[in-house]
Amino acid sequence: MIRTMPIAALTLRSLVDRRRFWLMVLLAGVPVLIALIGRTFGGSMRGEEIFDPLVVSTVLPLVALVFGTAALGSEMDDGTIVYLLTKPIRRLRIALAKGVTATLLTIALVVPATILTGLIAGTGRFEPGEAALAYALAVAVGGAAYTMAFVALSAFTSRALAIGLAYILLWEGVLAGLFEGTKTFSVRHATLDLAAELQAAISGVAAFGADGGMTALVVLVVVIVGAVGLATWRLSRFQLTGGD
Repeated sequence: MIRTMPIAALTLRSLVDRRRFWLMVLLAGVPVLIALIGRTFGGSMRGEEIFDPLVVSTVLPLVALVFGTAALGSEMDDGTIVYLLTKPIRRLRIALAKGVTATLLTIALVVPATILTGLIAGTGRFEPGEAALAYALAVAVGGAAYTMAFVALSAFTSRALAIGLAYILLWEGVLAGLFEGTKTFSVRHATLDLAAELQAAISGVAAFGADGGMTALVVLVVVIVGAVGLATWRLSRFQLTGGD
């Protein structure tokens, strides 16, 4: 644990010391701004109408994409990862240090924005606090899945940002909405299903797991664990081959 703390600290510094961090802060604030505008001018838009198209479908994956691909990918691209791999540190620890740092940064931006959006905009069926808490928890888990997946992707290709963006726009945005079977492999839909289940559980309408919530949680956990495993494997291979 002690050996990985400097890695996490350096990763955090590289992620927050650049312009992209402030761009992500602004992006995370968009749903809050829209909720404020709706509230101020008496609009009818509710939290549920902002959570899906803006928070879960747009802000969350984009923030996770930027932080996830930069946490490890920047060092893979410029070759400085070699200096880290020569240290007597397990590859799993390196992958976790990079991934957890990027994940926590993603959560730190998107979860508060989600809570504020829900509290400001209000909701229809559920109490604002209940809906905000449910979506915040779902966004935290979904954010971890997105971020770890993009960290793993950046370990395999220097075009992780472009490929990740294509996944968000094409697979999550188009195909997962057209074909029912593809929703199983969609982080977005798993996050939304988990949020809906958590809302029902928190409000006392139904027990958690009664309507697919457990399946959604399992999908997200599998993505997280699988991404960590792939990133670890790739780092091990990188050392053996001496780079690409």
